[in-house]
Amino acid sequence: MPISLLSHRISEDIDRPSVTLTGRERTEVRALAEELHRSPAAGQVDDPRWLTQARRQSCRLPVRLLEALRDFRSAPGPGGYLLVGNLPVDAETLPDTPSVPDSVERRATVAASTAMLLGQQLGDVFAFRNEKHGALVHNVVPVPALAASQSNGGSVELELHNENAFHPYRPDLIGLLCLRSDHEGTAGTLFSSIRRARVLLRDSDVAILRRPRFVTEAPPSFGAGDAPTAHCVLNGSFDDPDIQVDFNATRALDAEAGAALRRLGAALAEVASELVLRPGDMAFLDNRLVVHGRTEFLPRYDGNDRWLHRVYVHLDGRPSLSHRIGPGPVLA
Repeated sequence: MPISLLSHRISEDIDRPSVTLTGRERTEVRALAEELHRSPAAGQVDDPRWLTQARRQSCRLPVRLLEALRDFRSAPGPGGYLLVGNLPVDAETLPDTPSVPDSVERRATVAASTAMLLGQQLGDVFAFRNEKHGALVHNVVPVPALAASQSNGGSVELELHNENAFHPYRPDLIGLLCLRSDHEGTAGTLFSSIRRARVLLRDSDVAILRRPRFVTEAPPSFGAGDAPTAHCVLNGSFDDPDIQVDFNATRALDAEAGAALRRLGAALAEVASELVLRPGDMAFLDNRLVVHGRTEFLPRYDGNDRWLHRVYVHLDGRPSLSHRIGPGPVLA
């Protein structure tokens, strides 16, 4: 059930929560990232020794940044996101943007280390074995073979969704660090908070959305074709619910539920915002409260296309412990 955001007004976020690093703070973060690159783990992001060091060094981030991250963790606000600017990313010294499927960053580059430092301060950075080969840092880049797909490798408009909405242990938070903008500088991350959309919904629709009358299909890598489990789209508090939906993959099991789902999509589109990330910007989204997507853009596949690093965060890793491979951060 496609929900086209381009036909809706994109709201201006007058209370956009953000912190922009000073030059001195940027230098401090870079020094921590470079120290990680020289770690005994030979600079491999997925090495357990490197992860331990990154977790400890995240406590040495600039105080103002630590305060913003901890505030966001505890109180994500009505918008459910945080924007951090002027992180140590130097677009002019980057290698070519990758353009292959399932691209990841396993080396502890300054950018990958920076994404991990911030993610580890918020909680436990983790990965899924069936996604991007279980790597902790994903490359979100346009891929020629996936151009028309509803995926992180596509370049068409990406429908609003919770990250991995089908999964019982989907991320609590997702982080998106921009290494390189698209050529035109117009590719926007679209996001919308159920906290803002809730006031537009009728209580009768909320009641329907809180019943297990919906299913969300998993992608092929996670075993698509298996019978999905019915779930609620809204969970928790009636007035301040969490949301679980993917408007490309979630379908209602009956006509009444389908109508409520369409009205939810319209409400989310009405209060949606657009954020065009620039090199050094990192957006954190609360995946329990926020659905996100992307505007259409035109890649050139010339080595200078849009390039983001993505990390997943659990605020508490214990609930998923039985699904982890050994004691590590990868979920089976």
